[in-house]
This record gives sequence, structure tokens and C-alpha cells, in this order.
Amino acid sequence: MRICVAGAYGAFGMKHLDALANIDGVQVTSVMGPTKAKIEAFAAERGIPHAGTTLEECIARDDVDAVILSTPTGLHAEQTIACLDAGKHVLVEIPMADNLADSQAIVAKQKETGLVAMAGQVRRFNPSHQWIHNKIEAGELKLQQLDVQTYFFRRTNTNAKGEPRSWTDHLLWHHACHTVDLFQYQTGETCSEAFGLQGPAHPDLGIAMDMSIGMKVPSGAICTLSLSFNNDGPLGTFFRYICDNGTYLARYDDLFDGNENQIDLSDVAVSNNGIELIDREFISAIQDGRQPNGAVADVLGAMETLDRIEKSFQS
Repeated sequence: MRICVAGAYGAFGMKHLDALANIDGVQVTSVMGPTKAKIEAFAAERGIPHAGTTLEECIARDDVDAVILSTPTGLHAEQTIACLDAGKHVLVEIPMADNLADSQAIVAKQKETGLVAMAGQVRRFNPSHQWIHNKIEAGELKLQQLDVQTYFFRRTNTNAKGEPRSWTDHLLWHHACHTVDLFQYQTGETCSEAFGLQGPAHPDLGIAMDMSIGMKVPSGAICTLSLSFNNDGPLGTFFRYICDNGTYLARYDDLFDGNENQIDLSDVAVSNNGIELIDREFISAIQDGRQPNGAVADVLGAMETLDRIEKSFQS
């Protein structure tokens, strides 16, 4: 499998490159970045044969079978469609788009081409959440409430590496997207009710820095999600699963019961790295000629819910 990683020297581009290095039969044949000298030096350092400054240059190559897009959110829809039009399978980092119309356009293009198109909903693959999902599927757990905190301290426009970002992140369409998709995935349902509240916009960034979101699915399970870019404390996303048969706390790749006893996840998946697991699923789906867990059509329900939440801000 010959892969191009676009946005290669960004925080998540590098995570994908490191993950791909652990997967047999994969060769990164091309990387894309906006600065010629930087991307060429990056490719040379990693032994990657081609470096380009435009996606068009990379997807025109015969030695690229598939593309991983770790590029700015505002480019995701246009670039995903361009990859599919070029006959390339594509894994687009979360969110696949920052609005519903573009998400629908991606799904339509995937159906037209029949290629593999996957959204980077990594929470589906983190072993901590997989363990919960397996228990739900086996009938051993029923989710009653999912309580989630997504907290960062990001009052300047910086990325996960603390470097200046050329685009503006968003609590709803990026960070809430993880939990909205995860809640619907774990329940196997689409939200019947969804609403949100947002705090004041940042004077320079123009985005709300705090949000509170509530969701409910037809079976009765609810989700409460709090998000902030103003939180000066422990950073990250923390999940409390309140179930009929136990309470569980997921913190990144670790899982604990309600009494803080750690749960062994060593037999859940071949890796404890969610990025590696999502890349493995992408590659496996291409090889098997199937759509993956996290296919863009499957994720569209989350984008529809996000659209409803955004509309509730204005009501």
C-alpha cells in the first residue's frame, strides 16, 4: 500500500507517519507540506522519495494509492473530494468538514466513486472505548449516561505542538465532533434531541471559548459534554460511562472502573495507539474492498447532530 500523508509535519501528520511505520506492507511514497524547503528536508530525513507543496502534485502520482489528510479543517472537504476524483482512497482527519453541506458532498462523492473514504474518528478505535463497545455489543453493559469534559488552555492560535496555527480551531465542529460521534456509536442510535449553549467569543479568534452540549437518543441514554479553551488545569478529554452494570472512566488510552481500579486493555487490540489502529482499519478496508468502521457515510449522522447543535446556539 503506497500512501501520501498531506500535512506531514503537523502534529497529527507526524502521528500518522509514526503509526504507519508499525504496519507491514505500507510505504509512504509522498508527503505534502506548504513550505518547499521544510517539506523537502522533512522527506529526506525520513527517507520518503517524494515531497510536494500541493495536494494536486501528490495525487497525480502513480505511486500513490491512498492519502491521509492531516491538513487545516477548512480544506478537508475540498481535498477529500479531490482525492476521490483522482482515484485515491482517503482518510481525512477529524472533522471531515466544518459544516453539514460539505459533509454531505463528501458522502455523495464517495458513493459515486466507490472508493474507501474514512473520517478520523479515533475515539471509535481507542482501546478504552473499544472495551466499552465490546461489552455493549455483548449485552453486558447498557449505557445510561456519558459525561464528558474536553478541556484545553488555548487562548492563542496554536496547535497541539504549541506552534502557531494558520487556521482557527473550533470547539463544536472539531472537538465536540469526537464525542457526538462516539455517543452515537456506543449507543447505536442517532440523537433524537440535541442542544447547546456557548459562551462569549474570543475578541481576536472570533470563536466561542466555552460550550455546554446535551444529547439524548431514543432509548433514553443521555450525554452531557462540557468544552473549554479557557481551562488552565489538567488538559484533554475525560469520559465517564455510567452504565446499568458499572461506571467506567476513560482517560486517553487508560480505563478505570468507578473506584479507580485500572482495567487491563492488553487483549483489546494489536496496539494501544488509537492512530495506529485507525490507520490499520483504513488500510485493511482498502485491501478487503469494503468500507471501514468510520466510513464517511457512517459519520454523517454525527455531522447532522452537530448542525442541529449549531442551530440551537442561535435559538
